[in-house]
Amino acid sequence: MQTNTPSRNSIRLTRRGRLALMATGAVVAGTAVAVPLLILGDGDDPRPTALVIPEGWRASQVYAAVDKALALPAGTTKKSLAKADVKLPNDAEGNPEGYLFPGTYPLEKGTTPEKLLSSMAAAANRKFNGVPVAAGAQRNAMNVYQAVTIASIVQAEAATEADMGKVARVIFNRLERGMPLQMDSTVTYALDRPTLHAKAPDTKVDSPYNSYQRMGLPPTPIGNPGEEALRAAINPAPGDWLYFVTVKPGDTRFTANYEEHQRNVAEFDAEQRKRAEQTQG
Repeated sequence: MQTNTPSRNSIRLTRRGRLALMATGAVVAGTAVAVPLLILGDGDDPRPTALVIPEGWRASQVYAAVDKALALPAGTTKKSLAKADVKLPNDAEGNPEGYLFPGTYPLEKGTTPEKLLSSMAAAANRKFNGVPVAAGAQRNAMNVYQAVTIASIVQAEAATEADMGKVARVIFNRLERGMPLQMDSTVTYALDRPTLHAKAPDTKVDSPYNSYQRMGLPPTPIGNPGEEALRAAINPAPGDWLYFVTVKPGDTRFTANYEEHQRNVAEFDAEQRKRAEQTQG
């Protein structure tokens, strides 16, 4: 969601297995929820047989999930990154964010964090390094790493897959006009918070990921996007939109008119107050 103003400093299963819920602070469509992560075996062997990495998860969430899936001490997977065969573009400077591809990964006997991280990065490279993605990135005057970065923002901000192309277009329109992106998702990434919405004080944080204060794209992706988000990043929907806000589920409004956006944000604020009152009641 984006609730910005023109000022930079203002805001705003099958029989073969069953799914187990494992909460690691995931964010899905802007709401903190527990999501299915482990596919457990049936019968006498209840050990997990696969690990599911949802679209949009940050590297930190992936590390925590692997630690839990393999029953390892917290922090083990992150430390193992240095020993993993993870092939990354030069622009990543060793940071795998964006290249731990979402999907289902088998947990076989002898599976290690290094093997899982390598598999995720290999899957990302297969998806990202093909001709269609390279051509799409070039068509939009960017390289593949920048396309993945945009896709990660799209993944975090779009309420539905149907909105992804529009969110991508907002990003391109703002970049082309020399406007700061002012995306809440980049701010909450800087603050390492498992939520989408940022408040006014949050946008003052001194971070290269603070797109309210810094121009251009963040230095790295802010999560690990899926194929639909990447497709939107290289094929944004046509439109002149500069603002968007999800007023309520199923009602995301895009506009190029700031006054109209202000009215939409006012409706969003009213919806938030209504929800808070209902929760308290």
